[in-house]
Amino acid sequence: MINQLSILSENKKGAMNKITSILRENNIDIISLLTNDSGEFGIARMLVSDPESAMKALTKAGFLVRKDRVIGVYMENKCGSLDSLLDEISKSNINIDYIYISYDRATAAPIAIMHTDGSSEVEECLRYKGCKLL
Repeated sequence: MINQLSILSENKKGAMNKITSILRENNIDIISLLTNDSGEFGIARMLVSDPESAMKALTKAGFLVRKDRVIGVYMENKCGSLDSLLDEISKSNINIDYIYISYDRATAAPIAIMHTDGSSEVEECLRYKGCKLL
């Protein structure tokens, strides 16, 4: 499992830039990023090089930050890979709260980042099925 930060931010001009500036000033690299909005507020979900320091710096700047455990599963870089992974997950009766795709910078391999209940059990199941986890 890996640590993901979820940052709640107002939907206003420059908000995301403030987050990225704080991370840059603290020499924290963004590995993966997904943003969602819901009216007045948005959630930025990210994997970063130093989650603890990022959480501390962003909280100090007034952001509401939550750390979650997520699972990263490597996929083949070909059409249908995500569908095959989701088929295996479905057969195992696993519910995914949300999912997004990232990439391994060194190999350009796609990685499915997912949040589920019972992450340890899900990881064990995926390993048993032969999946390579981040």
